Amino acid sequence: MTQTGTEVEVEATPRTSHGDGDHERFSHYVRKEKILESALSGDPVIALCGKVWVPGRDPDRFPLCPTCGEIYGRIPAGGSGNDKDSG
Repeated sequence: MTQTGTEVEVEATPRTSHGDGDHERFSHYVRKEKILESALSGDPVIALCGKVWVPGRDPDRFPLCPTCGEIYGRIPAGGSGNDKDSG
């Protein structure tokens, strides 16, 4: 993914949650439009860190994923289109 000249790398193979409890631990950054699409379709989303899951919990109840936070911090202001969601 490239944002105004800044390259952000994510894992080649996203990690998919299989109910092992990791989705309970963190909130993740996901593109806002993908959160809405997922809410309507039930399709999974992919976080900045590469985690794949179907959002369904209040993200404000969980700490931010450290990897998502680090990647988000490298994206120039005003161009990310990302929002926090739990998973």
